[in-house]
Amino acid sequence: MDWQTMMAGLESWLWSAPYLDVPNYAWIASGLGLLVAVLYLILVFTAPPEEMEEEAAAASETKARGPAEDEETAGEAAAKPEKAPPPPEPRLEEEEKERTVPEPPPPEEPMVPEPSAKAEATERPAPETCTPEPEPEEAVPPEPVPVPAPTAEAAPLEEEEEVEEEEEEIELVPPEGWISRLRSGLSKTQEKFTKRLSSILSGAKVDEDTMEELEEVLMTSDLGVKTCMKLLEKMEEEVERGAMENGDRLREWLRDEIEGILKKVEAPLTVPDDIEGPFVIMVTGVNGTGKTTTIGKLAMRFKKEGKSVLIGAADTFRAAAIEQLEIWAKRSGAHIIKHQEGADPAAVAYDAVHAAQARGTDVVIIDTAGRLHTKVNLMEELKKVKRITAREAPGAPHETILVLDATTGQNALQQAKSFNEALEINGLIMTKLDGTAKGGIIVAVSDEFNIPIRFIGVGEKIYDLQPFKADEFVSALF
Repeated sequence: MDWQTMMAGLESWLWSAPYLDVPNYAWIASGLGLLVAVLYLILVFTAPPEEMEEEAAAASETKARGPAEDEETAGEAAAKPEKAPPPPEPRLEEEEKERTVPEPPPPEEPMVPEPSAKAEATERPAPETCTPEPEPEEAVPPEPVPVPAPTAEAAPLEEEEEVEEEEEEIELVPPEGWISRLRSGLSKTQEKFTKRLSSILSGAKVDEDTMEELEEVLMTSDLGVKTCMKLLEKMEEEVERGAMENGDRLREWLRDEIEGILKKVEAPLTVPDDIEGPFVIMVTGVNGTGKTTTIGKLAMRFKKEGKSVLIGAADTFRAAAIEQLEIWAKRSGAHIIKHQEGADPAAVAYDAVHAAQARGTDVVIIDTAGRLHTKVNLMEELKKVKRITAREAPGAPHETILVLDATTGQNALQQAKSFNEALEINGLIMTKLDGTAKGGIIVAVSDEFNIPIRFIGVGEKIYDLQPFKADEFVSALF
């Protein structure tokens, strides 16, 4: 009879037992005690016999083995490791350990009688070959044979990165030449400004209708209202004086006037050799202008000139800004000072200046958080960064550069005005001239604020950022 059935019958009997002159709780307690005793007896008489039978069987097997059966046991031992893993029986870890312990001894026993056996010396090599066979389990883990594969794959990746770094360092000048690259970068502005201008002024006589069409072209090319009005007034004076015989002459005059405006702000950035301490450059601008990428390109250019560079990652608010600067620092071989995301930008600038002074670094470039020029509290934070650098290094920041996005058009004028009032900008970098037909904004900014233009950018490559030269720009534009 099954013990569960017996327990169920016992329980029903207890509940159906007649009433005795004993309190109910005593009767229930005695029944529970009897139940516990029965359970204990069941456990005693069921569990131990199995373990004792297994131990007795194992002992009898080891004693009953003879020299003739050693080879068979050795063969079975060699076969057992192959059969042991498949059956995933639910066994306790202790039982598995107890059962796996006696299995290795059988192959070790034949190793002892081998030297004493003389006639069976030729047969002993068999157990020697059998003994290493249990080691396939150890040989299985060495299946990290694919390990060399990843190393082989990792090696070419590093080589590719090194090749890219070398190419980027070498390609500071476009392969096709800067003028050709600049001309292709300004193709959208040419389409809207220069070609329309040529269609209006191609050999025709200059009259009122021509002047009206010319005014429309200048306005839609984002030359700015003030600059356009100034050019139109001078143009009317020249026409009234009779200096403009035809449209071709007017076109040449307009080209000279624009080049004259840009010549006033042509001032490529140079680092003086006689400066005491590091040359500190503070870079600012609105989010999305390409400020961080421009810093990386500047670092690469300074390293190419043989100067040591340190980058201060003070843009602690934009996601991935620090990681992006780390990539550029690795490419250019520059050092980088960074804090955790959300840290005080002024603290980063402080550490960057002191680290440069301790290491004898030539150039320090501080990346500030991009922000809207209309946010007064954020502009105050930029002023704090500038005050800290000025306090820790004499004359710092030596260059306060504003990065402007040419695609913003007339909004770039307002950005230049706000940042200049707050920080006294002494250098401009105009980026993304290749992505807009509003390249004339560079003329408007130059004429209205007279801030030196250090570099212009017409693409994402390192060589797409070049020092600004007015004659090259005008030549590519016209």
